[in-house]
Amino acid sequence: MDRHSLGKDAERNAENWLETQGLQLIQRNMRCRLGEIDLIMTDGESLIFIEVRQRNTRAFGGAAASVDWRKQRKLLRAARYFLAANPAWSKHPCRFDVIAYEGNDIPLWYRNAFQN
Repeated sequence: MDRHSLGKDAERNAENWLETQGLQLIQRNMRCRLGEIDLIMTDGESLIFIEVRQRNTRAFGGAAASVDWRKQRKLLRAARYFLAANPAWSKHPCRFDVIAYEGNDIPLWYRNAFQN
């Protein structure tokens, strides 16, 4: 399986797993000129912007560490775009989570992985 297919599988698995944790899907693969957000979900009243990362090993810090400051900046900009385009969501508390798969099918869930 190629890298793109592995990434899409990880996103589907993360979405399904997060739904079992009580989150509800708003949108998947939201793309704009500023970036892409893998999953946008709600957790109670909170709007969650979720980045899904999959790595086969923890080499170079692993999946979660790959969400560096550059990727965080893109996610922030894309989230701002989403909120501007969907003003009904702008009054909800927001957070950025990372779902990391590192060589197995068990996700590591980093809630509030970084601040805006």
